[in-house]
Amino acid sequence: MSSNLQIMPALFQDRASVIRCFACALAVALLLPALPLAAQKSDVKQLLNPAADFAAQGGTTTSAAVTVTNVRQSGSPALQVTIPPATTGYPGIDIAAPGGKFDLSAYGHVDIRIFNPGEKPFRVNLRLDNDGNWQANPWNAELATLPPGKSTTLTVYFGTSYGHPGYALNSAAISHIKLFAGKSDNPQVFQIQSLTAAGHPGDAPPIDPATIRTKPTNGILFGKDAAFDPAKQLTTTGGAKASFTPDGIAATFSGGSGKSVLLKPAIGRWDLRDYVEVHFRLKNTGKAPITPNALINSNDGPTDTMRFATPLQPGEERVLNVSFLASRPWVAMPANSEKSALYHGRPGTGTPFISDAVSAIAISAESPSGPASLLIESITAAAPPATLPVWLGKRPPVPGDWVATFDEEFNGTTLDDKKWNIYGDNYYDQRTHWTKDDVIIGNGAATLRYEKKTGFHNDDPQQKKTEYAAGFLDSFGKFTQRYGYFEARMKLPSAPGLWPAFWMMPDRGPAAGDKYKRGDTRNGGMELDIMEFLSRWGIYRYNIALHWDGYKADHRSTGSTKIYVQPDKDGYITSGVLWQPGLLVFYCNGREVLRFEDERVPSVPEYLMFTYPSGGWDNDALDDHKLPADFVIDYVRVWQRKDLTSPPPAH
Repeated sequence: MSSNLQIMPALFQDRASVIRCFACALAVALLLPALPLAAQKSDVKQLLNPAADFAAQGGTTTSAAVTVTNVRQSGSPALQVTIPPATTGYPGIDIAAPGGKFDLSAYGHVDIRIFNPGEKPFRVNLRLDNDGNWQANPWNAELATLPPGKSTTLTVYFGTSYGHPGYALNSAAISHIKLFAGKSDNPQVFQIQSLTAAGHPGDAPPIDPATIRTKPTNGILFGKDAAFDPAKQLTTTGGAKASFTPDGIAATFSGGSGKSVLLKPAIGRWDLRDYVEVHFRLKNTGKAPITPNALINSNDGPTDTMRFATPLQPGEERVLNVSFLASRPWVAMPANSEKSALYHGRPGTGTPFISDAVSAIAISAESPSGPASLLIESITAAAPPATLPVWLGKRPPVPGDWVATFDEEFNGTTLDDKKWNIYGDNYYDQRTHWTKDDVIIGNGAATLRYEKKTGFHNDDPQQKKTEYAAGFLDSFGKFTQRYGYFEARMKLPSAPGLWPAFWMMPDRGPAAGDKYKRGDTRNGGMELDIMEFLSRWGIYRYNIALHWDGYKADHRSTGSTKIYVQPDKDGYITSGVLWQPGLLVFYCNGREVLRFEDERVPSVPEYLMFTYPSGGWDNDALDDHKLPADFVIDYVRVWQRKDLTSPPPAH
């Protein structure tokens, strides 16, 4: 994406216009010396000279392994950045502003022109920073894929990150410009051909129609109360036929596979974050039984294909439900897999579907005897409550000789300080402080509140002062357990930009040393993120993750961001993990959603945590007008299998 900078207005783009308006142009030229200095300022400012020494321009690399050299590309100077395989962190370069800041207040964006001399594509990020901790998000960024042998222009508009409104960056005080790639098992080499500030204050990125999101009114995607443009929204594949009628969409499918009717948004994508399934009301208008099927596609991939268990008889009308929930639980790859494979899971498990970027709905039908005729009467997104198993909250999900070891119902009006701490560290967003005022006990629940309120972290004037406050709970030093079943019933917040989580961390006990040695995720330790939620996703989707072997070069992790769930009739979800030697099985509302079976499953006791910062890796910005927002914990229950109560092995 690049900006086409123009010195002359559009009026002078053709010869006839220039001749007709020569007098106007002359008048403008005569007036230029009288214009204010700001109005005469160049539209482009060079921020990096590709012909000069990189270090002399304030440039550094993220590690000694990353190098920058001066080269020539097609006769022009460039700075070549070379990143070897398996470099730690986010490998790349950092350009510190001369005198402490770049004043780019006269411009609208920063452009970098990059060439990939290699044979494989890879992605790079351009980030502009104000002073402050990066986790507090005082930056704007964009990323681009560099095709092999091609040049690409990457543009960051002030106030925008990754195509969405972002941090209100102070363009007069840019302290650093960073360009970085991701970890890779292959070398990554790119050449910087130019780095400039351009445009004018207030410039906004061009709108890509594919980025537009539409929330259907009352969930109606197609039906009597929804606008529908057949020319834009209705297509077919494989020779299927479809026409728009007053009663719905009449479709015909002749023999063979690959024949579908596709319904698409009029523009961009449908945003179905507020739902968890789609209902198709279908009628067999033919003379033979048929089996309709449907799926929902998204930017990241489709739902499972759903079909009726029994054929639809001639003249029969029925509703086909397509759920966002995966029909098969996500199953992790072995712990010794390539890092790039760990987040993909085993083929055929989980779902790639993302509900906020629905690109199309596909419907087809099969008939054993001749063409299938189908009337699509309506398509509606829905969010029915979950049907819960009778064992939920009463016992673990598998047989065994179990005993309850921890039962917190949050009855009364005060917190049990023999079980819980309300203060701890915040490594997550750096702008939220924990306070006792936002741990509220009442009505049989613990409410962790997030609000706009200035105060000191952990209510301690000697610690950091921030403008957002939240509640925090953990059981460090008060309750730990190795193996068992751990479960919590929770209600998630809907305000944007929030990051509540229910998770566990290792605790080897006081003999191991300080808190960080006790909580080391190496040597049998592991971080278990049982329920990690970014509120941008909507309350029907969350993340499960496992992290081990530290958080630096040796760090490994697996898990899925696409765990779809149905809250119960009261709006709660119940998340749990069954932990046994060599086995972790995660549940939501009694349904298995993720499995990790491996000898690397942790063997160190763990304690419970409920954290509530803002941000996360894929979230919206905070909206102060939607605060305070509550993360409600109804109960926390833990069981232990009697034959697994032996002391953990020494590490």
